[in-house]
Amino acid sequence: MIYYPNAKINIGLNIVSRRDDGFHDIETLFYPVRGLTDILEIIAVDGKLNSIEFSQSGIQIDDQPDANLCVKAYKLLADKYGLPRVKMHLHKMIPMGAGLGGGSADAAFTLLALNQLLDRPLDKVQLANLALQLGSDCPFFLLNRPAIGKGRGDKLQEVSFELSGYWILLVNPGIHVGTKEAYEGCIPQKWESSLETLIGEPIAKWNELLSNDFERTVFVKHPKIMNIKNELYSMGAVYASMSGSGSTVFGIFQTKPSVPDDFKAYFTHVSLM
Repeated sequence: MIYYPNAKINIGLNIVSRRDDGFHDIETLFYPVRGLTDILEIIAVDGKLNSIEFSQSGIQIDDQPDANLCVKAYKLLADKYGLPRVKMHLHKMIPMGAGLGGGSADAAFTLLALNQLLDRPLDKVQLANLALQLGSDCPFFLLNRPAIGKGRGDKLQEVSFELSGYWILLVNPGIHVGTKEAYEGCIPQKWESSLETLIGEPIAKWNELLSNDFERTVFVKHPKIMNIKNELYSMGAVYASMSGSGSTVFGIFQTKPSVPDDFKAYFTHVSLM
């Protein structure tokens, strides 16, 4: 079985409140970017049950294999329900710590793939509960359609919302922004209007109406990321923003953008939305 876990962007991200469990309640629109994917291959093989042979290529991951979210997803499912031995290979193309959800997508797609190997496949609710144990963004990738995320991002409301025909340019300068770092200094404050209302406005108005609350703290610490956003607007983007808590900035364009020389040293990706 071969799967293509795709990236996502966050259109608007409001830090609503701090929770008693140490997490934060947020409100954001998750939007899949299907043009940028990892490649995941999973093959069931003869051998000891509940065992995995994992390999990886592409963008190198510094963590030990047991720390990889694909391996964690396998062990989580195997411990609860039992699984055959598998060989799993991940070719990594989505940068890490970038706000694009690559690791979460890999974990969610692993759960979906392994679920097919169970004698009694789990339902959507059961899978979502397992996915949340792997990461706040993981439940979204089980749905993988535009959705408003609330709570930790796991309370999902699918919305009829499309950006078909627009182009997206993703720019990642290779700066790793940890989630804890991004939240430091953030002051939760709920927006006056709901995100559902704001995304219904013309996209040309989003710059005045929508924001990613993490930009307030991350831009101060990493002005290079702020400069990328400004450059995207100078190129003609109708909307530009940091995605999630990572260092990727995306620009949405009406026509296919060219990657300027200023971005040639960075990870960049252009595709239709």
